[in-house]
Amino acid sequence: MNKFKYIPLATAIALVPTLGAAQDAEFASATQTTFIFNTLLFLIGGFLVFWMAAGFAMLEAGLVRSKNVTTQLTKNMGLFGIAAIMYWLIGYNVMYPGDGNWMMEGVLGTISPKDIKTEIDAGGYSNASDFFFQLMFCATTASIVSGTLAERIKLWPFLIFVVVLTGLIYPIEASWQWGGGFLSAMGFSDFAGSTLVHAAGGFAALAGALLLGPRIGKYAKDGRVVPMPGSNLPLATLGTFILWMGWFGFNGASQLAMGTLEDVDAVAQIFANTNMAAASGAVAALILTQLLYRKVDLTMVLNGALAGLVSITAGPLDPTLFGALWIGAVGGVIVVFAVPFLDKLKIDDVVGAIPVHLIAGFWGTLVVPVYTDGTSFVTQIIGFAAIGIFVFVASIIVFGILKAVMGIRVSEEAEIQGLDTSELGMEAYPEFSKG
Repeated sequence: MNKFKYIPLATAIALVPTLGAAQDAEFASATQTTFIFNTLLFLIGGFLVFWMAAGFAMLEAGLVRSKNVTTQLTKNMGLFGIAAIMYWLIGYNVMYPGDGNWMMEGVLGTISPKDIKTEIDAGGYSNASDFFFQLMFCATTASIVSGTLAERIKLWPFLIFVVVLTGLIYPIEASWQWGGGFLSAMGFSDFAGSTLVHAAGGFAALAGALLLGPRIGKYAKDGRVVPMPGSNLPLATLGTFILWMGWFGFNGASQLAMGTLEDVDAVAQIFANTNMAAASGAVAALILTQLLYRKVDLTMVLNGALAGLVSITAGPLDPTLFGALWIGAVGGVIVVFAVPFLDKLKIDDVVGAIPVHLIAGFWGTLVVPVYTDGTSFVTQIIGFAAIGIFVFVASIIVFGILKAVMGIRVSEEAEIQGLDTSELGMEAYPEFSKG
């Protein structure tokens, strides 16, 4: 017998542990890479959505009159700070109830206690990055309310409302879909929040506008709508472009994964569709205002772009570029007709947030089944109605309590003088007379 006959087999047996270790190392490397890229997507998307806070601030500052600009900027700074604290304290674990107990863990200062190492082994993502990203959506919802109620709401009642909105109202309704709630089980589809974020903010804004009433002099006794031009259209335009840019994070990072070729390609498609919808919304509003009024209305064009963005947000992955184009264009058309329609109802929306976020949000949610398999128009309508009714009723209750306890509207004298001097004692443009 040849004593060397079994050496190759013995060598192979000896190499098995080495090969196994190499495979384990390769797997570990792959899962770590997935973890890194997924986390990076959340972080990049999160700070892009954070930049939208600047967009809202600039848009609103440009569309309110000069005597109210400082107040509007203060509201935007305050609401973001409150959202960050309330979403940490309560909202995150209300929205994702399976991830922790906010009564114990939120108050003690821990972000929902996932085992980060376990997530790395499973190819997941950093829990802190998820918290950071989801917080930005919560703050965006509050930003939507701010612009509608401008120029006549008191600062502190508004900020108290934001406490409830970001700590409870938004997290509760968002949990119904993104937290694995009944809408998710039903088959409702809202990829990045046309309903959960934008329409929800629009419903809260509508509730506040109905209780506040219109600005003094906005609607004449003979039924005319009195124009109240904003203070700075260049600033409003800058704000719109900032929002447009931030929306790439809003929609793109909602893919929630960037660890595979398919995920990265999906993010790229979402970027392209998001941009197309904004562009077509702006162009549709531009052309339509020219046809209707014989002059282009810049504010309508700005809101047309935003409405296009809201319209594509519920389903930004599945449509073709042509699909994104017509979906966004319809959003732009909605704004042009919805803004004067609200004026006929004497609902005073200073920046047009209700048409942009609520009505275009409904359109974007409704159109999802055209391109997304496994969805239905009936389910989409049910989901929108459930969230709309809840947010509207909850907001009416909170605003109603605030109105009864401390009042929510400034005095007539303060409104005429301007909230900057009456509420804050400082003006955005002190070198000019009253705006």
